[in-house]
Amino acid sequence: MANPVRSAAENAVSTKGLVKEFGSRRVLDGLDLEVQAGEFVALLGRSGCGKSTLLRVLAGLDTEVGGEFSVPGTVSVAFQQPRLLPWRKVWRNVSLGLEGVDRPKNWQRAVAEKALAEVRLADHADAWPLTLSGGEAQRVSLARALVREPDLLLLDEPFGALDALTRAAMHRLVEQLWREHRPAVLFVTHDVDEALLLADRVLVLDAGRIVAEHVVDQPRPRRRKSLVDLRGRVLSDLGVDDAEAA
Repeated sequence: MANPVRSAAENAVSTKGLVKEFGSRRVLDGLDLEVQAGEFVALLGRSGCGKSTLLRVLAGLDTEVGGEFSVPGTVSVAFQQPRLLPWRKVWRNVSLGLEGVDRPKNWQRAVAEKALAEVRLADHADAWPLTLSGGEAQRVSLARALVREPDLLLLDEPFGALDALTRAAMHRLVEQLWREHRPAVLFVTHDVDEALLLADRVLVLDAGRIVAEHVVDQPRPRRRKSLVDLRGRVLSDLGVDDAEAA
């Protein structure tokens, strides 16, 4: 079992020799990773390379691992599926992120409504989840994650099921929220363009280890045409021909 230790002040995430096995299959193979406080890091890799497994470990959802890892005091996760409870109104879904906090119930609603306002859903507080569009539901999921003011925000392909226009709007929203709250972000995605538009660093994971790292030093907001060369290098690390991915 891994030895979790308290994170160093300058790092939101630190892993050393992290190992995760499913039977005879090693999904994380001595993985070393550091994410600084307030840093936005994207994690790319083919399906099955260990991306989501790593997020589950850092979120405390999987403790049967080897090696060492350190995490901050507060971690929140937003998954590809919003996972909203249909029998709870929108604001009550957001307030799930506040469970365990010893405050009056009316305080929870006020904080939930503030979070909904930040994701531009202030007028949906009393709506039922089944009345929401896919993009709206994902924004509720994001509000639920941010309501705890996390030190580390884990995003596991949260935009994968959205249409192109909604996805672009979510990119702008996530960037805005990151600027305002400044959590460290570890963002799992299959979309190279998405990673380059949002992240400070892009890491490529293969066979349970980080095999490439790219620093994105372009000012925000970014334009795809300024990232063409870097996109090609990342695709090469993923074993994909740039013309094939065009």
